[in-house]
Amino acid sequence: MSTHRPASHRSRRSRPSRRLHVVTAAFAAAFALAASATGCAATSSSAATAPTRSAAASAPTPTASLSRTAPVVPEPAVLARAEINIGEGATVGVGMPISVRFPRPVPASQRAAVEHWLTVRAAPAVGGAWSWVKDRDLLDGRRVDYRPPAYWKPGTHVTLRIGTSAVRHFTIGRSLTATVDVRSHTMTVTEDGKPRTRIPVTAGRPGLDTWNGTMVVMDKQPRVYMDSRTVGLGDAYHGYYAWAVHITASGTYVHQNPNANTYAGRANVTHGCVGLATDGTAERFYRRVIPGDVIRVTGSKESVASGNGYGDWNLTWSQWLAHSASAHKGAPTAAN
Repeated sequence: MSTHRPASHRSRRSRPSRRLHVVTAAFAAAFALAASATGCAATSSSAATAPTRSAAASAPTPTASLSRTAPVVPEPAVLARAEINIGEGATVGVGMPISVRFPRPVPASQRAAVEHWLTVRAAPAVGGAWSWVKDRDLLDGRRVDYRPPAYWKPGTHVTLRIGTSAVRHFTIGRSLTATVDVRSHTMTVTEDGKPRTRIPVTAGRPGLDTWNGTMVVMDKQPRVYMDSRTVGLGDAYHGYYAWAVHITASGTYVHQNPNANTYAGRANVTHGCVGLATDGTAERFYRRVIPGDVIRVTGSKESVASGNGYGDWNLTWSQWLAHSASAHKGAPTAAN
């Protein structure tokens, strides 16, 4: 059975629009699979993380230690129903941006006020900036993300305040980056700056190429149901695939694929996902990664869009700041 094409893959103009159906408990509200990209069609059978909740529903009871002097700018009402991608007390990888989504589009004239009421504090201190991201599944103005100029440092403690509606605390875990070279059919896993493992893989075949560029683990599931009919590929594949690490909203995964037993390290034969062998390789990788870890693909073709999952790191720092509504642009200017 061929590997399903991940959501990270782009749609070809010569191909019909395809709608992917991936239901995950962790990020379903934020990243529903949409019709414009080819990719693996997946319905998860279980979840690894808690579902995203609105700011109002998850807000703790205010205390004196969380008080702040109210800005002159009135608090936008849209903040009360904002959704946040990181759960309270979570530990995430170094690539995880803070992503805040709103129930309706925020007009350009109000975006600076929204940013004014979104506060991020990090220890040790690090600069960063908000930037409005065109999510592939949402109208413009419904998503704003925060990231530093470069990946977070391991061990950083972060506090996010969404106006007076919610406070989130989370921690940056150890650094893990997996680099997939589609030309050599290998994935090199680097932890805390040191290459640890070189894994044979099979990536997207010609015409169904795996997205190029930097992606971030959105969530992961032990089993995901994938159906090629939902992406216009007929009966090429349908069934459950194990140890699925989700890296784009359009449906790209790093997952176990029986075809990798033959082709990993030799050829690219999937429909866009990155396939790992069934000899324990896929499970071991699955158990090593956490949401926020970085997956980089090199040697492929088109780069993943910033709004297709967490493609934020495909923008340079100056490009990132260009989409911020803040007047001061006071964050560090180092390039990522």
